[in-house]
Amino acid sequence: MPDQAETLREMMRVKTSVSSPSARNTRIITVASGKGGVGKTNFSTNLAIAYAQMGKRVVLMDADLGLANVNVILGIIPKYNLYHLIRKQKSMQDIILDTNYGIQIVAGASGFARIANLSEEERKQFVEEISKLSIADVIIIDTSAGVSNNVISFIAAADDAIIVTTPEPTAMTDAYGIIKIIATEIENLNLGLKLVVNRVKSVVEGKKVAERVITIAGQFLNVKVDYLGYIYEDSAVQTAVLRQKPFIILDPKAKASICMKHIVSRLEKVDYKDGGGIGEFVRKLLGKS
Repeated sequence: MPDQAETLREMMRVKTSVSSPSARNTRIITVASGKGGVGKTNFSTNLAIAYAQMGKRVVLMDADLGLANVNVILGIIPKYNLYHLIRKQKSMQDIILDTNYGIQIVAGASGFARIANLSEEERKQFVEEISKLSIADVIIIDTSAGVSNNVISFIAAADDAIIVTTPEPTAMTDAYGIIKIIATEIENLNLGLKLVVNRVKSVVEGKKVAERVITIAGQFLNVKVDYLGYIYEDSAVQTAVLRQKPFIILDPKAKASICMKHIVSRLEKVDYKDGGGIGEFVRKLLGKS
């Protein structure tokens, strides 16, 4: 486990490996969940787009080993993916895809697990390819659901790890489970561990779920987990999935979309300001709040 985590740290810590004065300070965010079906990939995809809407240059990497589906949510059919990169069949420039949503994606595929068994030469070549992502302001890594060495390693390599759960008891239990694995498997845990509660019916429900998970994690694991926010249960999300279009694009004013924008604002420690249109413009001209 430590060797694999160190390999991924070297690959993903692009900000410390680039000495050019013009190099970007790339923020790496890994998104994980204790179980499938909680909306993790949908969250990752819309999070990436919300960041792009703030003017950030964003790369979304699909690191799901068996069920890579970021491209499905975006309605994109990639010709090449990470498997071709690892096999040295293609370079990063070949597999990275521009989208119509202001982000770039690196499609995932089964075979990514080979990263744990790369030779020194393969590892060096792979690190060089991954380091090209330093052009981004933010790299968001969508991992597979559950706990695996690859998931934990991507979390260990990140600046921030976001655990996505729902109010369902099984999802809450599994969220605590992955936090426990993170606490026990990653030495010198030095990242922002955050919790998002998806599909809530009210603000109170989201807060109660978060408080329960965070309190237990603090009491039994001595781990600090921050409550990043919630996303409302919203019919716009399901409609967007069926249309293979991100909900933040399909309906920017939907409750889920507004929640996502608030979450990005909290990550960036800035105030969220929703455009008020001509009415807000006039009020500002008149000096009114």
